[in-house]
Amino acid sequence: MRARVEQDEKGRRTAHDMCVEPCAIERGMRIIGGKWTGSILWHLKDEPVRFNDLARMIGGASKKMIAERLRQLESQGLVRRQVLDTAPVSVQYQITELGRTALGFLNELRRWSESLPQNAAVKA
Repeated sequence: MRARVEQDEKGRRTAHDMCVEPCAIERGMRIIGGKWTGSILWHLKDEPVRFNDLARMIGGASKKMIAERLRQLESQGLVRRQVLDTAPVSVQYQITELGRTALGFLNELRRWSESLPQNAAVKA
């Protein structure tokens, strides 16, 4: 169905067939739209990556922020955390099959963003 707004004879406007909160787009954005989330998934697409290496790959994000996003992604089933038996102990992350389902539209978003004129870039 398509959401619409209708006006009655007295000028009152009423919404019909509106999105149930959260609609599919909003739900997806709540999962994947967090700052650094797309970048984290993108950097995990080829192989498991150790936490500190991932932090080096994502310039501008603090380790605290990356750790927070990784915990969220793990709780949503998009990444898997593995503690390695090394001295000192280290942790690596790997994208799950569910996480891989996001790579197609993340790649399209990357291509779309690269096609924008330079002055269209927005600073967060």
